[in-house]
Amino acid sequence: MPACVADNVAAVATAALLGELETWPKPGLVSHVDSGSHADMDAGTFKGSASAIAPFYGHMAVAGAAGSAMGRLREIGLQAERAMLAATGGVNTHRGAIFGLGLLCAAAGAAWSGPAQAGRRWRANLLAATVRQRWGHAILHGPIPLHSHGTKALLEFGAGGARAQAAAGFPHALEVGLPALRLGRGLAPHDPEAARIQSFFAILASMEDTNLLHRGGGAGLRFAQKAAADFLGQGGVAQADWRQRAATIHHSFVARRLSPGGCADLLAITLFLDALDAHPAVGE
Repeated sequence: MPACVADNVAAVATAALLGELETWPKPGLVSHVDSGSHADMDAGTFKGSASAIAPFYGHMAVAGAAGSAMGRLREIGLQAERAMLAATGGVNTHRGAIFGLGLLCAAAGAAWSGPAQAGRRWRANLLAATVRQRWGHAILHGPIPLHSHGTKALLEFGAGGARAQAAAGFPHALEVGLPALRLGRGLAPHDPEAARIQSFFAILASMEDTNLLHRGGGAGLRFAQKAAADFLGQGGVAQADWRQRAATIHHSFVARRLSPGGCADLLAITLFLDALDAHPAVGE
């Protein structure tokens, strides 16, 4: 795979991370406006982290083009985590995004190198299916991090978390995030941030976010999902005062220390898939 193609994939992944960060109000989460429910990180922490891990997305694309197995992808992911922790002073800003976006970057590399790559485009459903078909079994049956929030939620609540989403080919991004993003563009055609908010709330309303379960238990998850569903049911970003309504929900999450980090990762994944969806898979 030419370096320019891998660099392009990495740039799109990094832009997706920054697009997620620069979306407000995302209830409980860090943004360019405030730190949400987090006292140990801010927008600067996330920007430094995104810059540190950017090269590894290119490495993932190259590995995918080479037909690498999950073991090699894990090695690159662990290298990216070490770079993240060095950049943030030990704060976990993007572990979930390293995992999810990394797999999709590898899928983009695999699609580029496939037998029908001439004229092929990086369709979202193709990338998601590539993750599911090539690495899905290894994702589900690989090592489980013993002390992660996702593992604790799996053991306590039976929630599948990021591993289940990835192994299934990111169905929440394909079936919820992308349609809502595109609906949001129709509802607020001159406000890209509004489209991202519409997508985020749609993901939040329907996803078992293991970060919410970790921080608030089942009651916290139900509170979050109902708040998001009510926002959407009242019109979402079609409401004239949508930003004020979303900000009120944001502050209610902060008061409860709720933080839907899994939904943030899926928003970034949605933005990545949307950006690559119409790209030719043969960059020159």
